[in-house]
Amino acid sequence: MIWLTWRQFRTQAQVALAAVLLLGTYLVLLGLQIRSRHHSVLAQCRSHGNCPGLLASFTSEFQLQVSLLGYVLLIVPGVLGMFWGAPLITRELELGTHRLVWNQSVTRGRWLAAKLGIVGLSSMAAAGVLSLLLTWAASPFDQVEADRFSPSLFAARNIAPVGYAAFACALGVTLGLLVRRTLPAMALAMVLFTVVQIVVPNLIRPNLAAPVGSSVRLTSSELSTLNFLGQYGTVGGLKVPSGDWVVSTSPMLNAAGANVGHTAMYAGCIDNSVQSAMLACLSRANLHVDLTVQPARRYWSFQWYETGLFALATAVLVGLSYWRIRGRLA
Repeated sequence: MIWLTWRQFRTQAQVALAAVLLLGTYLVLLGLQIRSRHHSVLAQCRSHGNCPGLLASFTSEFQLQVSLLGYVLLIVPGVLGMFWGAPLITRELELGTHRLVWNQSVTRGRWLAAKLGIVGLSSMAAAGVLSLLLTWAASPFDQVEADRFSPSLFAARNIAPVGYAAFACALGVTLGLLVRRTLPAMALAMVLFTVVQIVVPNLIRPNLAAPVGSSVRLTSSELSTLNFLGQYGTVGGLKVPSGDWVVSTSPMLNAAGANVGHTAMYAGCIDNSVQSAMLACLSRANLHVDLTVQPARRYWSFQWYETGLFALATAVLVGLSYWRIRGRLA
């Protein structure tokens, strides 16, 4: 049964292997380039100073490449679930070849186990190799950015993509067994995986552990990192030097803890047409924001928590597939 499954799957596996080798080669070359540039920047820091400017230039140089590769790895599990998982059973159901196998003394459970084992492990291996290479290649960049909890970065590094790949493959197989049509199952698998990848970082990941309260004084450097500054003191995109994940941010508060968004002082500051003047005005007002954060030290715990969560979901889907194929499938 394993040999037969491999014969059926070998073309897809060879195409995937070629793609992994091609992308892997690019990641190795990019990693060497990033490391060389990083060593050069550190040498200039030691000899000439101006480290913040040099490090900002370094991250800017590789920002586009690293971000795009992160998004590619983010969708790889979904693509594998769509093209490997969903057609795995539905193709045989549509052609009727499953009956031939079941009449050769091969049980339904063994048939499904062989298919799930080979395709599922291949999906996990492909995602794991690419994640390992991207994690290695981008490590100097990630170290400077100190933002490992950002959604696209967290989901494309270390062990999390392996859990996503296992889940996506099991999701595709289960949907194929329920829908019994290849194209609808493929489309539904990609849609549901996308929904999961939106829901998890926004609703589940922030609450895998209780957030910690914190407070940050808004100096000129902190204000310059904001990507949103609202009319009434709301802020967004604040980064903290420690690399903690900012889960929620209060409006701007004064020393007494009152919201300054409706005060004349705040309105006068943001009326400045020159950004530097506006930031200087706000920084002189001794403002701060209250935060809830996930400390950077929890990064590996969250990687394991989320991978375990997807492993549990994978087990549930596999169990549903076995129930479907043994009791309800003709």
